[in-house]
Amino acid sequence: MWTTPRRNLQVLDTLVLLGLVLVLINVNGVESRTVRILDSFGYPVTGCSRKYSASLADFGGVGDGVSSNTKAFQAAIDNLSQYASDGGSLLFVPPGKWLTGSFNLTSHFTLYLHKDATLLASQDESEWAVIDPLPSYGRGRDAVGGRYISLIFGTNLTDVVVTGDNGTIHGQGTTWWDKFHKGELKYTRPYLIEIMYSDQVQISSLTLMDSPSWNVHPIYSSNVVVQGLTIVAPVTSPNTDGINPDSCTNTRIEDCYIVSGDDCVAVKSGWDEYGIKFAMPTKQLVIRRLTCISPFSAVIALGSEMSGGIEDVRAEDITGINSESAVRIKTAVGRGNYVKDIYVRGMTMKTMKMVFWMAGNYGSHPDNDYDPNAIPVIQNINFRDVVAENVTMAARLEGIPGHPFTGICISNATIGLTKKPKKIQWNCTEIAGVSSDVTPPPCNLLTDQGPANACDFPEDSFPSVKL
Repeated sequence: MWTTPRRNLQVLDTLVLLGLVLVLINVNGVESRTVRILDSFGYPVTGCSRKYSASLADFGGVGDGVSSNTKAFQAAIDNLSQYASDGGSLLFVPPGKWLTGSFNLTSHFTLYLHKDATLLASQDESEWAVIDPLPSYGRGRDAVGGRYISLIFGTNLTDVVVTGDNGTIHGQGTTWWDKFHKGELKYTRPYLIEIMYSDQVQISSLTLMDSPSWNVHPIYSSNVVVQGLTIVAPVTSPNTDGINPDSCTNTRIEDCYIVSGDDCVAVKSGWDEYGIKFAMPTKQLVIRRLTCISPFSAVIALGSEMSGGIEDVRAEDITGINSESAVRIKTAVGRGNYVKDIYVRGMTMKTMKMVFWMAGNYGSHPDNDYDPNAIPVIQNINFRDVVAENVTMAARLEGIPGHPFTGICISNATIGLTKKPKKIQWNCTEIAGVSSDVTPPPCNLLTDQGPANACDFPEDSFPSVKL
């Protein structure tokens, strides 16, 4: 129905406005007077055409940065939902500052932000419904029990797009961060965008700022594209992960720039006994052309909540600047399941605490009911073509006693050190694997195979993302 988007920050806003005034037919009915049928209007950023369109202003929206637009957003989307089976619909957010609480999306629908439009997340907690914890987590991440619904939320959807000409979604997270630090939260903080139990999801060409917690959270979903996002938060802000694919199948994350107080991309699949029971892995994940700054966390993290399993992840052309680690696997006894078949190539790292980090003792359990016999299996982890400079420590690779992480491969990696590096560059325990052409020389548990033995990176493709 529609093609994969390509980010284009120089798309003229006049194209959008032109499409919105091509009104050929007014639809009959009291509430449909604001809905337009558009003639051959393609949205340049998304490549997606919708038959019906409306502006938030048509539903009483006021972009003054003060008036609440929560009811306007929901009224507009409720109205447009009637066209899901007849060409779909688009809600256009014009220039302005649009204060809003949470609102729910619908199927066969595009939310499109003008380049000069900013959604401002309300700081009034009454505009954030409290919903049940995720079934694969068993509780909220910040507090036992429920969680605040995300600013932009959707569940059981098909063909949904959140995009724009680099319009902005501003989470106004400072108040939430203060409550978190003071222990004043009754429920888990909201995310900016969360799409659940859905298929054919696209989130693209936006700037996301100061989320209360995670920024983008597709969960229990398939055929997901996250592309062309700029995500920015203070590097000291708590848990402002950039993009967290969670129990998702066939996902692409491409061409994103992230400055974060936590992991830039965190791959997840449920927490301890709850994730094991829910049994939905994250698999067939591609991460390409990512640039990340995160001084206290990872560029790409696998876990720590990985109890549904993580497999078939391919990451390439990754740039990390001033970050704690390049790729980190986080797991622990009680997590169960596996992280396997991970392939990374083409990393460029500048100013890192360490490049490779695997931790089998991460801890952080939802409760005391986890199974101490649920031992995660970590195997077939491949890194190749890595260049890093100003690094304090090359690697910290720590498996689980009696249950080593196996099949680790690192090849063609050149790691330049800081003026005051750690005396021990490779701290390896309970792991097994091979290395080839690595500087500084790795630990003895990564057997040197000689310079001609590159680690694997599959050349076949995953199934096309169906959008």
